[in-house]
Amino acid sequence: MIFNFSAGPAMLPAPVLKKAQHELLNWQGLGFSVMEISHRDPIYVKMTEEAEQDLRDLMQIPDNYSVLFMHGGGRGQFSAVPLNIATPDATVDYLNSGIWSGYGIREAKKYVQVVNEVACVETRAEGKTIPPVSEWSLSPNASYLHYCPNETVDGIALHEVPDVSVPVVADMSSSILSEPIDVSRFGIIYAGAQKNIGPSGLSVVIIRNDLLERTAQQHVCTVMNYKIQAAEKSMYNTPNTFAWYLAAEVFKWLKAEGGLDAMAVHNKRKSDLLYECVDNSSFYHNTIAPQNRSRMNIPFQLTNPELDAEFLRRAEREGLMSLKGHRFVGGMRASMYNAMPYAGAQALVDFMTRFANEHK
Repeated sequence: MIFNFSAGPAMLPAPVLKKAQHELLNWQGLGFSVMEISHRDPIYVKMTEEAEQDLRDLMQIPDNYSVLFMHGGGRGQFSAVPLNIATPDATVDYLNSGIWSGYGIREAKKYVQVVNEVACVETRAEGKTIPPVSEWSLSPNASYLHYCPNETVDGIALHEVPDVSVPVVADMSSSILSEPIDVSRFGIIYAGAQKNIGPSGLSVVIIRNDLLERTAQQHVCTVMNYKIQAAEKSMYNTPNTFAWYLAAEVFKWLKAEGGLDAMAVHNKRKSDLLYECVDNSSFYHNTIAPQNRSRMNIPFQLTNPELDAEFLRRAEREGLMSLKGHRFVGGMRASMYNAMPYAGAQALVDFMTRFANEHK
């Protein structure tokens, strides 16, 4: 059996792919594909409305929040956030916790006067860690605080929501729908779809409605204007119709699997299994402090990096795909989003144990 540990685009639930395959040429008995129907057709609109409601149910999104399905992925939102809810002379706060936070910071600097980095990753006795919020250098007049709860490249996660007095903006591209969260603690949540939602080319934005009034005052590209997209129900321009359809099917699958409470248990079991394997071996190691370890993306290194290439070749022969670490970090990385079954984590751990024993 093949297990795909790609960080993104990542594996999708097998039942969703099988249903999409079955419906590809004949969606809802129409005799043609969902990719061939107008996004304004009542049948398609009904599907999008059900998708939004399913997402609201899964995340328990309050009524005073709008849900947008947009183009541009996570990187598009790096620009959209400051353009929509900050002015050119504004100060904004950013936590720099990894590669993707850094990209967001560089993008924000194009549009606002001051981008204040409140904290960055530090190496302490227990490993790489994010300093507690009490040590952050927060701005008293920031328009918002931006952070990435889960950094896919570095495998660093912040498992608490920062308690600050300004709107909190979270890039949840790699952690959305992996566990329950309190949406009311955020001003904006956004996520590229290609990890826990669906295929690439779609992004989901959850925004508190009072922040839409900030958007109305800014000069923003119309396609990325939150207030216009909210008013047009994400159909100001033609959306990515196939990606939206697949996202809708993923939401249904998540509900059938028990929702986010079930996903939290599922993801913890997988990550605990792999971290236990790494921690109990002198052959592998992980450099992230335990309190900041990701449950979605688990990087690990071989003590002898000369064995990296052989490890990857052997892993692929056993059906364990896309384990090579990011080019900025090296080593290995196992990305285990919602769709990764426990059997995949077990197969990886079994292989790692055998490989280590063979090279003692």
